[in-house]
Amino acid sequence: MRRIIKRPEPDSLTQHRHTSHADYDNYADMNTLRESLVAEQKGLCCYCLSQIRPEIGVMRVEHWHCQDNYPGEQLVYANLLAACMGNEGQPRKLEHCDKRKGNDDLSRNPADPLRQIEELIRYKGDGTIASDNQAFDQELNDVLNLNVAFLKNHRKAALESFTSSFRRGKLRRDTLERRLRDWNGESHNGELRPYCQVIVYWLRKRLARQ
Repeated sequence: MRRIIKRPEPDSLTQHRHTSHADYDNYADMNTLRESLVAEQKGLCCYCLSQIRPEIGVMRVEHWHCQDNYPGEQLVYANLLAACMGNEGQPRKLEHCDKRKGNDDLSRNPADPLRQIEELIRYKGDGTIASDNQAFDQELNDVLNLNVAFLKNHRKAALESFTSSFRRGKLRRDTLERRLRDWNGESHNGELRPYCQVIVYWLRKRLARQ
């Protein structure tokens, strides 16, 4: 999970919100909404950071505050995120992200401009995502199921692939900083690589030790 910087909402969403009897179900310009959400998240799911595209059946529009419990926020752009399909159609124990979350609440929104969600999250060498905040750590596991085996394996594989590209020995600080800018999306405006935050976390730890 990484911080999402929200961009201006689509004009069609603004216009729709000011029409009579407007709700999420009768919003017609879903293609533009999907494109906007995926672009500001640089092509990654808001929770697991797997790759997504702005297409039906490839992503879900996530209401961080669910529509059933917070109907007044169903058209609030700050409440809308782009999520993966979350293993839809599989047993509940294999579901994750928005599909697993359903109507449950989360204490942290990755798009909250007042909080740096990365500061609450750490990654272990085996691909586990965790938090020292006990309540949030429980949400990562029980609400989002982000430590389901295949997600852990994907994160572990991404880190191992990255670290294998380095030779043994101490890494130069400028090399680490350059790689960090690249993996964190600071050196380009395009899509990020899946599970990039695992590598960002590793690089920040290496830099902190130098």
